[in-house]
Amino acid sequence: MTFKPETIDQYLSSLADEQRHALEKLQRAIKAAAPKAKECISYNLPTFRLSGKLLVSFGATKNHCAFYPGAYPIRVCKSELTDYDTAKGTVRFQTSQPLPAALVRKLVKARMAERTKQ
Repeated sequence: MTFKPETIDQYLSSLADEQRHALEKLQRAIKAAAPKAKECISYNLPTFRLSGKLLVSFGATKNHCAFYPGAYPIRVCKSELTDYDTAKGTVRFQTSQPLPAALVRKLVKARMAERTKQ
């Protein structure tokens, strides 16, 4: 049976130190950018919801960490993400090169702006 965390803290506590520290930093930056967002687990990933809708998620795999702000924020911040591996809706990063808090805030704010247009 695989581990199914019920809270972000449970998810983070199951990780190696380097991954946990990188994702805790990411979690703090998300909270700062979206203080009204609620933390939860969705699809076994740490997730933030705003007004009941998915805002952003993040997680760790064996080889990297990932932030999932959605496709629109990645397009908006494309020039600032050249040092990271990106795909539609995903930014992958190594624990040795975590996402800067200012960039996370910008991605989250872009996601929030996108949500208000919908």
